Amino acid sequence: MTSPGADLTLRHPVERFTLDNGLRVVLAPDTSVPVVAVSVFYDVGMRSEPEGRTGFAHLFEHVMFQGSAHVPKMEHARLVQAAGGSFNGSTHQDYTNYFEALPAEALERALFLEADRMASPAITEENLRNQIDVVKEEIRVNVLNRPYGAFPWLQLPQIAFESFANTHDGYGSFVDLESSTVDDAKDFFDRYYAPANAVLCLGGDLDVAETERLVRRYFDAVPHRAAPPTPYTGEASPTGPRHGVVVDALAPAPAVAIAWRVPDPVADLDTYLGTVLLSELLSEGDASRLELRLVHRDHLAVAQSSYVGLFGDPFDVRDATTLTTQVHHSADVTPQRVLDAVHEEIDKVAQDGVGAAELARVQARTSAQLLRGADSVLGRTLGFASAELIHGRAELAGELAARLAAVTPEAVQHAARGLVPDTAAVLELRTADKGTTR
Repeated sequence: MTSPGADLTLRHPVERFTLDNGLRVVLAPDTSVPVVAVSVFYDVGMRSEPEGRTGFAHLFEHVMFQGSAHVPKMEHARLVQAAGGSFNGSTHQDYTNYFEALPAEALERALFLEADRMASPAITEENLRNQIDVVKEEIRVNVLNRPYGAFPWLQLPQIAFESFANTHDGYGSFVDLESSTVDDAKDFFDRYYAPANAVLCLGGDLDVAETERLVRRYFDAVPHRAAPPTPYTGEASPTGPRHGVVVDALAPAPAVAIAWRVPDPVADLDTYLGTVLLSELLSEGDASRLELRLVHRDHLAVAQSSYVGLFGDPFDVRDATTLTTQVHHSADVTPQRVLDAVHEEIDKVAQDGVGAAELARVQARTSAQLLRGADSVLGRTLGFASAELIHGRAELAGELAARLAAVTPEAVQHAARGLVPDTAAVLELRTADKGTTR
């Protein structure tokens, strides 16, 4: 018997091989459009940072765009754009990635560029100081001078977790950033940017044999260095509630965020998928439970959202992580009224379960989002790369929509039973004048 949603599986072929220097290579050919995507995922993210070097993963992402041994500063961007392509990079909790999307005939150009900076980025005093200033300005603009800039992604982990890896500010403190040296940057590169600590994923209009030849031509010369151990970021489950308060002088209205620990996204993926669908059921769309209760019926909130994972992508994180609900409310509504309503809605799912029709609607929405993200060559390639790095199987990215469609109502009910007030971490955001609440 065919499982529910089996026809949602993306059946793109995936080829893989490993170079002598340890670089894992994944090829996902698709000749339907004359486009290729090149992505390099390094197994280093915000949770890899040592004490005293907060923000270093993000800072180093910036440094990697400042040129390399055979590519002057700004030349990487010029060469990609001159070929009609686009490029970017990003820092996450558990990895940092770099990627390009280009016409198929520019594949070799992209491979040369990524291999050159994997081998020898331009780590100089000038580049490091310049990018420290850039990152500091980014923090000023995105966090310090923006309402809700740190809420809740930088502030809630300090309450929800215990370890330095999970609680520290991934954007970095100015003190840590300013005290960074070229030697620190070179040590970070040597430790974490080894080819054995990376996945190179290529997708699109490519010939497998010719692409392997080109990969070996450019990446074989990158010296082997041992990959560092994957940092352990798991934590014991909380045994009691946790609570904190922050004041945001720029915020026009108060807010509250609640986080619950969830199953291990890698080791217990099937159970975790029930939690992913629960978060969608609670808050996605006008028919979601919290939208109906908090915004439309009780008028307790002006906005609400729920998501799994710090950045809202539930499939690219390792343990430990949370399901977070954040609610923005008016000053005449107390945080406790909001919390009570949220817990009541979760308890309804825990006690009464979820109907097949409601779950099917949520599954259809979630699967459609995944399939839409995989529709482009770049989106699909990034998904394969993330799944290979985090889960050890690029193919998982193509299976997620089908696996979500197969999640049972009982699995979602089980997930809700784990979100109890007694183990929740709560962060209140108050405005500068605080206002009166009732």
